[in-house]
Amino acid sequence: MSAVPQPRTDTEPAAPPARPARSAKRSLALALLLGAAGASLALLASGRIWARGTAVLAQGELPRTVTGADVTGVPGALAVVGLAALVAVFAVRRVGRIVVAALLALSGLGVAVAAALGNADTSALRAKAADAVGLAGADVHHVSHTGWPWVAAAGGLLLFLAGVLALVFGRSWPGMSGRYERTPGGARGPRRAPAAPDLDRPEEIWKSLDRGEDPTR
Repeated sequence: MSAVPQPRTDTEPAAPPARPARSAKRSLALALLLGAAGASLALLASGRIWARGTAVLAQGELPRTVTGADVTGVPGALAVVGLAALVAVFAVRRVGRIVVAALLALSGLGVAVAAALGNADTSALRAKAADAVGLAGADVHHVSHTGWPWVAAAGGLLLFLAGVLALVFGRSWPGMSGRYERTPGGARGPRRAPAAPDLDRPEEIWKSLDRGEDPTR
């Protein structure tokens, strides 16, 4: 008599579960990289020469140059705001995190727009020419622009992308640890429960009673 084959009880291995924590870490690392690089580029470009020109004098021509900070202080200021917002994303949660992420994105967009507009601005060169000539409304000649305004604009776009990542994935990012909180004395440190009194020592029992505690608990 042949044996009846038993049904197979083993099942195929289940597909590995999705790991949202891994995607959250990747988006967090990418946002930090983009935000730090964008702010650094914007701040670096703001201190570089954006335009060159010559002021006409009676004795000849005088070369003049202007930096990004001379043309407009908006990219540098917004880069600092964006960098602060990037750090503040981890200090707030829920609605606060969305607001800070939006501020980060708007700061980057403002840096890019201000840098693009400053690339064609010659008012700072004319002001320096007027100081050199001593006449208001002096003109400049042979004006040329460098590539640093576009470097600042690229930094603004990186900040903007960091803000977009924070808006999309920020809810799954970790926040600052609440392990260390302010103690009653004003110092910061981990919360510690008061030590239990030693019931074999009468003085410890009396101290607990003086504090309003039940030494038998």
